[in-house]
Amino acid sequence: MPERPFYQPGASSVEGLPMALQMFHNHPLVMLKPHWHAQVEVNFIVRGSVHYRMAEHEISLSAGDMCLFWGGLPHQMDDLSDDAIYAGAHLPLVHFFRLHLPTDIRHRLMTGATLVTSATDPADHHNFERWNRYFRSGDPAITEHAVNELLLRLERVRFEPYRLVPETAIGQETGGPFDQQSLRNVGRMCDFIAENFLYDIDCVDIAAAADIHPKYAMSIFKKSTGMTLNEYMNLLRLSYAQALLMHEDANVLRVAMDSGFGSLSAFNKSFRKLAGMSPSDFRRERTSAGYTVL
Repeated sequence: MPERPFYQPGASSVEGLPMALQMFHNHPLVMLKPHWHAQVEVNFIVRGSVHYRMAEHEISLSAGDMCLFWGGLPHQMDDLSDDAIYAGAHLPLVHFFRLHLPTDIRHRLMTGATLVTSATDPADHHNFERWNRYFRSGDPAITEHAVNELLLRLERVRFEPYRLVPETAIGQETGGPFDQQSLRNVGRMCDFIAENFLYDIDCVDIAAAADIHPKYAMSIFKKSTGMTLNEYMNLLRLSYAQALLMHEDANVLRVAMDSGFGSLSAFNKSFRKLAGMSPSDFRRERTSAGYTVL
């Protein structure tokens, strides 16, 4: 029997493109270890079944189930059926912040919970395939249409039966003590950053939240996520800033302050480095294309 292929993260995949929107409709691959990425992930199981190991919980999904979770926390698809097909998207926070979800759901997702729903219908099978096709068309207008439809589909979850896993923030311990402790430390740091990235925090504050030394915190975070603590915080702040810049009345200076940057110059430098353009150019480009949020 041939060996099952495994997922191999790389610079050209979701981990290496933290600001990129990606959609997919394919056979998933087993992951040998947990990974992290900056996007919120949507998975719809088209066929077969899959098993996920999250930071502090596990879930099994079968055909017709859909889940939504924050990819910035450790997660791993560690098992799946041979016939499994899944579809979905990796949504940069610029899109996640556009979602009209109850506050408690957004908070729980950003701090490690997984939203799961089985309240799907035959249209989801066709729509996820079509959204993926639209995304791969290369036409920005068609891609934006797919994103808007997907966001509306996700917002519909609040009107249907769903569950948040785990029901509480505390999960069962699994795995070896060293690996599990490292995961807990990274998870606690991510929790603290998710709740405080709009404020003036540094590595000392973040390490204190996990009750570890700052140098050790920086080391395990870099090894686990591929990003430094500052890069991770800037990523969240810049994603949040992009969402604010899509509003018609956005003021760049106000956006810089509201996004947790201490100065306009620091905001401009970070934004240009990550997005390849200034915040003002980004706002002009998006508003001229009609991608504003009212």
